Amino acid sequence: MESNSDLHCIMTAIIKNTTHQKYFCSKLILVKFLMMLLFVTFVFKANAQNPAPWKAPTFADTLQNPLVNDNPQNGKKVFMSICFVCHGEKGKGDGIASAQLKPKPANFTSDFIQNQSDGALFWKLSTGRGAMVSFQKTLTPIQRWQMVNYIRFLGKK
Repeated sequence: MESNSDLHCIMTAIIKNTTHQKYFCSKLILVKFLMMLLFVTFVFKANAQNPAPWKAPTFADTLQNPLVNDNPQNGKKVFMSICFVCHGEKGKGDGIASAQLKPKPANFTSDFIQNQSDGALFWKLSTGRGAMVSFQKTLTPIQRWQMVNYIRFLGKK
């Protein structure tokens, strides 16, 4: 939007009909526009690269894993058919598709992931966010709990 000083500059250029005044006004408006565009771009880029950490709602922590003692290799089957493309074969968030994703896929071996409850991980697998799709309709609850167990297994490696 133009400010009063911009309007004054434009009106003066029209009234005086001088090339110098018109040139000065157009440059002034262009510089202001470019500065605003640069600022907006910076803000959006900063937010896209540094999104807030993904936190599950508190109720998710109350969800109990019914497969606590299940063999983590059951979850590996699902992981290697779906998740490894983004999260990498070892779950470090370095899969072949990860370079194109913002935010980057989670590193399942990190303390940030391993310190979350099983219920929170199950909720995230079920709900999804951004490039991380919801698996609520494509994986059964059993398969999602098996994935949670495999994520735990990756953190122990």
